[in-house]
Amino acid sequence: MTFEGQYLTYAEYIALGGSAIGETPFNLLEFEARKQIDVRTQRRLIDQTTIPNEVKLCDYHLMNTIDKYAKKQAEINGNIASESIDGYSVTYLTADQIEQVVKLHDNELNDIMLDDLYGVVVDGVAILYPGVI
Repeated sequence: MTFEGQYLTYAEYIALGGSAIGETPFNLLEFEARKQIDVRTQRRLIDQTTIPNEVKLCDYHLMNTIDKYAKKQAEINGNIASESIDGYSVTYLTADQIEQVVKLHDNELNDIMLDDLYGVVVDGVAILYPGVI
């Protein structure tokens, strides 16, 4: 499977200090991060031949956050909050605790995009501008 239109290449990811993951996991993370950027920017970057450095850094930060929450999601899928061996007791996560993790994830992604992309202009339009151009 090939991934086209990446905002950040594998070589750029490694140069920025990205973890030593393989190229396939990188491609999947980059794709997910790029889709988050595309939603927030009204798809304004899709046909751009030159991607601003701010977008590349945003992609990098999003990838790291998405990876972190994917690992957290794996823990949540077990639905176990704590476990004791001696007396063998298991405490399960509540729906509120799971919802809180999801909200934290969404908020962190939004914060990253606002921090990294605020003020970035492409073709004379701020890429975070929510209106119609």
